[in-house]
Amino acid sequence: MCVVCGCSDAGAAGGVGHEHGHDHDHDDAHGHGHDHAHEHVHAPAHEHVHVGGNGDLHFGVGAARVSVPGMSQARAIKLETDILGENNRIARRNRLHFEVHGVTALNLVSSPGSGKTTLLCATITALKARAPALPVSVIEGDQQTSVDADRIRETGAPAIQINTGKGCHLDAPMVAEAFDALHDHHHAHAHHGVRSLLFIENVGNLVCPAVWDLGEDAKVAILSVTEGEDKPLKYPAMFRSADLVLLTKIDLLLALPEVRIAAFADALARVNPNPLLLPISARTQAGMEPWLQWLEGLPVPARSLLAQPC
Repeated sequence: MCVVCGCSDAGAAGGVGHEHGHDHDHDDAHGHGHDHAHEHVHAPAHEHVHVGGNGDLHFGVGAARVSVPGMSQARAIKLETDILGENNRIARRNRLHFEVHGVTALNLVSSPGSGKTTLLCATITALKARAPALPVSVIEGDQQTSVDADRIRETGAPAIQINTGKGCHLDAPMVAEAFDALHDHHHAHAHHGVRSLLFIENVGNLVCPAVWDLGEDAKVAILSVTEGEDKPLKYPAMFRSADLVLLTKIDLLLALPEVRIAAFADALARVNPNPLLLPISARTQAGMEPWLQWLEGLPVPARSLLAQPC
């Protein structure tokens, strides 16, 4: 949660504004340089922590589900409510704006290196061949550089890069500005009565993007076979909020005989009561058809989703 990681100004002044241009460091809470061979002080900085049988520490057991040094659970809840409330107000406006323009918006979330951009490029190419009249545009989120947006533009799809600086996720105001920029520069989404697709590729992070509504129609979580089948269990909020999970890089399964798609499906089902898992490979195109059908709004038989070839 961003109250913890500090990518909003909430912890400093209790404000609602979501500024990303502030200057702070996460790696040293001291205001001067020195080594860390000093005596440890065991002060009760966190209000809520549960110690398990093996000495494991659980900081998410309080009412706020997070623990912020020096901040009460009630204060954390108040800050989160204020910050997310303002974001959600703009998200609702985004959603209405998308609807007016006939835009279906998808929020793509994952950890870094899952293959989001590679899959997105392959998807855009496939959609251009399959439905050439369907406008597709992209809002690309990263902390720095326009590398991924440049890759998207090479497919011929318009893309706007959002660099968040120290921010670890996209928020609704950012998306609103980027959508306006797409309108100003490309006009691809502005044709009334014509359905179009907007892919919002979020910053690589499986924590904060789970709770930040951008105004999207659906959240698509992307998980690669190389990340481990326990990812849904480690990051339950993200996978619980996902409308669809794409299991990418399944072409690598031939080199990973110990990895089983069924294990991913089982872990996902433990945190999401209605999971939809599509195994897919951007490199070999395996599993691309169910994904394209899902994008087109066509029903995909659930029983066939785990039987895609590598």
